[in-house]
Amino acid sequence: MRDPILRQELAERGVFFPGNAVFGHDGTNEGKQRYDLWKRDYNLALDSNPHLQMALDAQPGLVTSPNAGVLLSAVSIIDPEVVRVLFTPMRAAEIMGGEAQKGSWIDQVAYFPVAESIGQVATYGDYSENGNVDANASWNYRQPYTWQAFKRYGEQQLERWGAAGLNYASELDVSLALTFSKFSNKTYFYGVSGLVNYGLLNDPSLITPISPGTKADNSQGVTWLVATALEIFNDVKALYTKIVAQMGGNVEMTDAMTLVMSSTRQPALLTTNEFGLNVEDLLKKAFPNLTIKVAPEYTTESGELMQLMLPTVDGVKTAYPAYTEKQRAHALVTEASAWSQKNSAGSWGSIIRRPIAIAQMLGI
Repeated sequence: MRDPILRQELAERGVFFPGNAVFGHDGTNEGKQRYDLWKRDYNLALDSNPHLQMALDAQPGLVTSPNAGVLLSAVSIIDPEVVRVLFTPMRAAEIMGGEAQKGSWIDQVAYFPVAESIGQVATYGDYSENGNVDANASWNYRQPYTWQAFKRYGEQQLERWGAAGLNYASELDVSLALTFSKFSNKTYFYGVSGLVNYGLLNDPSLITPISPGTKADNSQGVTWLVATALEIFNDVKALYTKIVAQMGGNVEMTDAMTLVMSSTRQPALLTTNEFGLNVEDLLKKAFPNLTIKVAPEYTTESGELMQLMLPTVDGVKTAYPAYTEKQRAHALVTEASAWSQKNSAGSWGSIIRRPIAIAQMLGI
């Protein structure tokens, strides 16, 4: 209120006005007292003085809800970089040195021949017919597993995603590729139940795992979590000794080898001894061509598993993941206002040619 005298008089009667509130009046001064200049609402008057029977109305109140004045979408942006959800890594093919295609999606059995040379010698004699050589062949077989998945999208759905700067059809392709890759990786480790289809961790031809050595501090068990650097190194040394025995001496410390464990046990390789050397340093010095790889699948229900394998022996790969087809896209079906497409793939699991070239330890 701009009239300080009126403000004071009203304040004495308990009426206060904050700030610089302005009130309207009828705009005339002639022949009127000061109070008569202001608009009045006698229905709200509480004072017997007619000059104070005024509402002193402010400007009209809001009819709409209070807000910031603009739509939130008008001051919003969408980042063009899409952040995708992370999944556990797929390491089976990397561990075994890459995948291989065998046959096609119409094949029902794959046979893998194994040839063994046999023979014996005899003392020479001009007329002697003793001594002979021969070969024996055996056949291992595997069955493929073929799976499928559909991707479907509608015309309106595509346009709605497009309005947000996203390509829904492309996102479905990414999901399809990831789903197929994840399942393939699973078959490479575990095979498929009900078929002659095995993985790197459950092939029945694999030799029974050995147990780790007893640790000095076994209050929490015999795991690497409470082991010293020397104790961890000795476990790997014991595994190497096992593979030497399995291979009949057909391996040396300088040969290429792959040591595989879970990602939860890899940090144990950083355990340091009293000379400032960690386990990985010791392993690299003892086995110069050793490669260390990790995969979450090596944390099993039976305990922490570790494998030491020879990638190749005599020019032949020890094990590899095999598939019939990575992804077959079938016909695109056009509906009234939508589309659908079936995709399929197949896996033989992991083909382990020489189980003796893989040694295992359970319980690290």
